[in-house]
Amino acid sequence: MINIAIDGPSGAGKSTLAKALAKELGYIHTDTGALYRTVGLAVRRAGISPDDKEAVIALLPSVRISLRYEADGQKIYLDGEDVGALIRTNEISSYASKVSAIPEVRAFLLELQRGIARENNVIMDGRDIGTVILPDAEVKFFITVSDEERARRRHRELAARGESLSLEEVRRTMAERDKSDSTREIAPAVPAPDAVFLDNTGDFTETVSRALAIIRSKTERHE
Repeated sequence: MINIAIDGPSGAGKSTLAKALAKELGYIHTDTGALYRTVGLAVRRAGISPDDKEAVIALLPSVRISLRYEADGQKIYLDGEDVGALIRTNEISSYASKVSAIPEVRAFLLELQRGIARENNVIMDGRDIGTVILPDAEVKFFITVSDEERARRRHRELAARGESLSLEEVRRTMAERDKSDSTREIAPAVPAPDAVFLDNTGDFTETVSRALAIIRSKTERHE
């Protein structure tokens, strides 16, 4: 199986790029951030503070998360409910960032992610894919985008979902999450030493073309 890791900060376009590459290559796309968001949603629904580590850990055995791969891509379920649209709010982003810093949460989701990669050609995106989840991935990308462009993209995404946050609020939330994710003790969101950096600020089609060329050059031995 061929594994492609895509890491980078929130709003960099990791999932959009991963989906485009998966479609082009015929691979499965796994958005691991959705898993942490779903744990965050479970914590929110249970009325637990994401800062209450012991309560979050105690909740994990009752959390039932599953992924299904359908014609239009990955679907994520919590207790049998499709929660794909519910986990993309600014509030759940904050929950996800906090629960993802808990080692037991990361361990809870680790085998699910690695199991998918063992059984499929996969493009997996997140924040620690190349460093922790798939350290032996054939290709590792770290996606970068200017902070201002990331905030604008995230603001448009939230507005399309009906969330009325100002651009400044979105920018502040993203900066807080960047700091939390990159400085946490367990699996910090940093580039793998052998990651290929891709700037996704400009033309997206060009980013896809560059990524495809790199993947094909590095995976020829598997053909």
